[in-house]
Amino acid sequence: MTRNNSLPFTVAKTENFFDRLGDYVGDVFYDILPEKGYELRDEQIYMAFQLEQAFKNKRTIFAEAGVGTGKTFVYLLYAICYARYKGKPAIITCADETLIEQLVKKGGDIEKLEEALALNINVRLAKSREQYVCVKKLDQLANQTDDKSILQVHDQIPDFVFDTSASMKSFERYGDRKEYPWVTNDTWEKIAWDPLQQCSTCDWRHRSGQTLNRDYYRHASDIIICSHDFYMEHVWTKESRKREGQLPLLPEASSVVFDEGHLLEFAAQKGLTYRFNYEALNKVLTGYMGQDVREESLFLIEDILMLHEDWFKVLEGNAAKVEGSNRLEISLTENIKEIAERLYNQVQQLLEQLVFDAELFTIEEYHIKIIEEYLEFFSYGLSILLKDDEGIFWLEEDDTASTLVIMPRLVEDVLEKEVFSQGLPFVFSSATLSRGRDFSYLAGSLGIDSYDSCSVASPFDYENQMKIYGHIESSSHEKWPYISKQLLDNQGKALVLFSSTEEMNSFREWVMDQSWPFTMLYEGDQEISKTVKDFQTDQSAVLCSYNLWEGLDVPGEALTKVIISALPFPPKDPVFQAKRKHAEEPEQEVDMPYMVLRLRQGIGRLIRTNEDYGTIHIWMTAEERKMYQQTIEGVLPVTMELI
Repeated sequence: MTRNNSLPFTVAKTENFFDRLGDYVGDVFYDILPEKGYELRDEQIYMAFQLEQAFKNKRTIFAEAGVGTGKTFVYLLYAICYARYKGKPAIITCADETLIEQLVKKGGDIEKLEEALALNINVRLAKSREQYVCVKKLDQLANQTDDKSILQVHDQIPDFVFDTSASMKSFERYGDRKEYPWVTNDTWEKIAWDPLQQCSTCDWRHRSGQTLNRDYYRHASDIIICSHDFYMEHVWTKESRKREGQLPLLPEASSVVFDEGHLLEFAAQKGLTYRFNYEALNKVLTGYMGQDVREESLFLIEDILMLHEDWFKVLEGNAAKVEGSNRLEISLTENIKEIAERLYNQVQQLLEQLVFDAELFTIEEYHIKIIEEYLEFFSYGLSILLKDDEGIFWLEEDDTASTLVIMPRLVEDVLEKEVFSQGLPFVFSSATLSRGRDFSYLAGSLGIDSYDSCSVASPFDYENQMKIYGHIESSSHEKWPYISKQLLDNQGKALVLFSSTEEMNSFREWVMDQSWPFTMLYEGDQEISKTVKDFQTDQSAVLCSYNLWEGLDVPGEALTKVIISALPFPPKDPVFQAKRKHAEEPEQEVDMPYMVLRLRQGIGRLIRTNEDYGTIHIWMTAEERKMYQQTIEGVLPVTMELI
């Protein structure tokens, strides 16, 4: 008699699930996988039994495992079995959409596990809203543009979207960013969902790709995979969505795995972010004025709109660009604070006036709810800005609008309450979670008081598979020709990692007129998974990227050289400046840990299997060599030879 016949092993009534799970996992790693040609790895088995205790005791565990240990197989196996035992899917969150695609791609770890264990794994993707086309924006733009890439997307939208008489039974999923690989990142922003879209009042909402995909992934039985950002958005909006009669973004989970979990803190901050677009308040309040409201309310709305316009003019005049970031730095001057305080007080008055307007029963209850919700959101964001040292803020600008972004500085208290108090197994998995096997820094920043941990090294023979060279940079005029020569000498087959978009574009501009005997791929020119696939399949291509320091998995001859064009220090943007401000030794507590972690991740792109080989080239200035050489050499898998 089995307790759950969907499990890949039987559990009799008299048997304990975890005892049988342990037996099965032992069989998988000692017998089944080796018989299928997989290497028996002690590091993998050690990690597996550490995870078993975390699942058994519903604990949080930091599982640090070097490249090649097979950590993904381990957490997948436990997550799937536990999901079937509990009858709820596991949620696996990744740092970004690139990592999600790596998990589910053809020949990826999930497919390999299915084939090796004869399992049929029900896995579905829950992508962030920005990953779906907004038909409302697209349809308007298609009537105004000659951009062929946008018109091609419009042509591929299914007919039922525009046919209001179509039965819901005929609806099919569509609209995923991945379906339109030819669209550049800049163009995608023009047609994708953005925070200004009022989905709840949109005529397209029941036919939108986002809605249809959300309905699909909710019914996953084994695994739902999403980004850290999306998981955190789910956490922060869960209760408010319930109050509004909506389902949370994600269903209840049996366990949660944070792949590349060292990147979770920023996703948590980002999830709590308040974004104030100049047009958004205007749109809401103009809609309010269009209702049958009292004269007092109309005068107050006009005052707020005028003050709001003045405020954004001051913000835009005060904003300064920061290299390596799209966040414009704002100095919180007395004038900005004074206007913000006046805005806050007037919005509070308008919320009171809204109560009286609602009692006239001349405005639909639904519209009152929308107006009230936005005003409260606006008001609370301003309150964070006005409190000393609680918020981080910056301005973002594009061709059409400016957006003020306010983010809470600390999130550990909220995380402790809303996430890690749920009594679920939480697994953090990455090759870089600790500082010398000390996990307290990461745990503290996430509000985790009690946790288990394990750390296993990579099984690869780095001494014989990899060589690392250090280069001293005097100027980009000398660096770019040298890097170009390196690429030519290697006949392509290289990944060039830049510290910022600006640096990548500087290199691109320098080599623009140069003729290459191989394909040069640049991040942002098309959908990222298409770019990665092109790099994998074109054996001589070169991939230039500023974002793929982690998650890129390209074994074999397609990648035999990684060039790190500069030490990857964090930008001096408002988020990191806030961290520096509150550190006793900013360089030691903020800049160096970030740089070292990112450097380790970048180096980890080269050797992915026992057969891989190649060279790493790290560029630094003479001053950086003097200051950081010892620290860098302390984390490298082989000795660095300076050239």
